[in-house]
Amino acid sequence: MARYTGPVCRLCRREGMKLYLKGERCYTDKCAIARRSYPPGQHGQERRKISEYALRLREKQKARRIYGVLERQFRSYFERAERQKGVTGENLLRLLERRLDNVVYRLGFAASRAEARQLVRHGHFQVNGRKVNIPSYLVRPGDEIEVRERSKESAKFKEIADQAAHRTPPAWLEADAANLKGRVLALPTRDQIDVPVQEHLIVELYSK
Repeated sequence: MARYTGPVCRLCRREGMKLYLKGERCYTDKCAIARRSYPPGQHGQERRKISEYALRLREKQKARRIYGVLERQFRSYFERAERQKGVTGENLLRLLERRLDNVVYRLGFAASRAEARQLVRHGHFQVNGRKVNIPSYLVRPGDEIEVRERSKESAKFKEIADQAAHRTPPAWLEADAANLKGRVLALPTRDQIDVPVQEHLIVELYSK
């Protein structure tokens, strides 16, 4: 499966803001944005006039990179959001938030979405008692997400349990850090999705 394998700090620099793609490192002085806030490349420090199209494109790229989704899959999410009732942009973000890898990250069971995706792929999580190793699996209200019993004994998940105890999940999720369990209480509303994305620009981009 195709995926980006380059330095993720480069992506943050390209978007000109922290996307929190490397977990704890993003909160330290080692963060690339803190040291070099301009875009990567030899022309990164040049001033450029940004067109309307470029502005919309950057918002789309930013959303893709935050959630770790490739273009084809992102377009599929947009088309699905467009068919749903309500505001298309909010529907899109709601679909992305419901991805299992994102929910694992939001519950505090991984330091980043990339780590959450890897843990899911390796079969460490189950939904409603059944093992799920598909990061794009969409959770629903009432679903219970839990680390599998065999995995709970590992040193990695004991460390995760300690870290998760100090993190607060969004209001649409409920976490039991001690037992490495979580529950989806409801679908997220726009004010509960704290990603720095102007979704209406993405809708304008795809609507052209």
